[in-house]
Amino acid sequence: MDTVTGIRLFIRVVETGSFSKASADMGITQPTATKHVAALEKRLGARLLHRSTRGVTPTEVGAAYYDKCKSIARQLEDADNLAALMQSRVRGTLRISTSVAFGRRVLTPLVLRFMQQHPELQIDLSFEDRYVNLVEQGIDLALRMGRLADSSLGSRYLGVNHWVLVGAPTYLGEHGTPAAPAELAQHSALIYSTVQGDDVWHFTGPDGGALAVRVHGPLRSNNLSALLAAARAGLGLAVLPRYVAHDSIRSGAVLPLLPGWALPSQEMHAIYPSPRLVPTKVSGFVDWLQGQFGDDWWAR
Repeated sequence: MDTVTGIRLFIRVVETGSFSKASADMGITQPTATKHVAALEKRLGARLLHRSTRGVTPTEVGAAYYDKCKSIARQLEDADNLAALMQSRVRGTLRISTSVAFGRRVLTPLVLRFMQQHPELQIDLSFEDRYVNLVEQGIDLALRMGRLADSSLGSRYLGVNHWVLVGAPTYLGEHGTPAAPAELAQHSALIYSTVQGDDVWHFTGPDGGALAVRVHGPLRSNNLSALLAAARAGLGLAVLPRYVAHDSIRSGAVLPLLPGWALPSQEMHAIYPSPRLVPTKVSGFVDWLQGQFGDDWWAR
């Protein structure tokens, strides 16, 4: 039996004046209760209880020890109540990590809306285009794209990140509009060096068939905003997430291409350090996020 349970048992013995009543309250046998109090006395090097046919009473040391134990028990109860209260409300500091483009364009507006609904919550929001170690960095929650590797992390599926091929009207007017993926080999490509196969772009056709096209061009970058800027400037064609390209497509600065062909999409997940005992501030935010990524979420 651990020390805390031993203290609680000792308190019940003093208050009930009986090992049998105290052991029943604690859900253990009387011999077990007697052994634990004896072990407690041995550890302290002092006799805590007088045992007689009339019952059990504390010694002078036992009475003083009882007073201290009662104080400890009250503090433990207060701590338990505080933990339960904090777990029942979305409050405290929530540390979130995500990529730069997704964080700036998508997550920040969502976080601000959630904060307005939960004024007791503080957010620590960090943007990095690399996977951080949640435990080492003290991160409560990360938003990640792509299939998850097997791990001990907790995770929740949020939705799908779709990609689109785009080009500026000025570029298309000068170089023509590709009608099929195979024609992309003759065009200038703006290459994202992180996903989508780098300089090999993969498509799925209307009939479900797969096609891979090797591309080349004047710019390669791991920054989506840089590629969007280059596409808007007419320097080439770019494969971008829908959430990055949406505003530029809506304004006509770039046009979506090859509408009958689909690019690989990515699953989006919320990741947290453990699937067990997830804090309310994390589960509450994730529950809310799951309602934000339905069809055409990037257009909202």
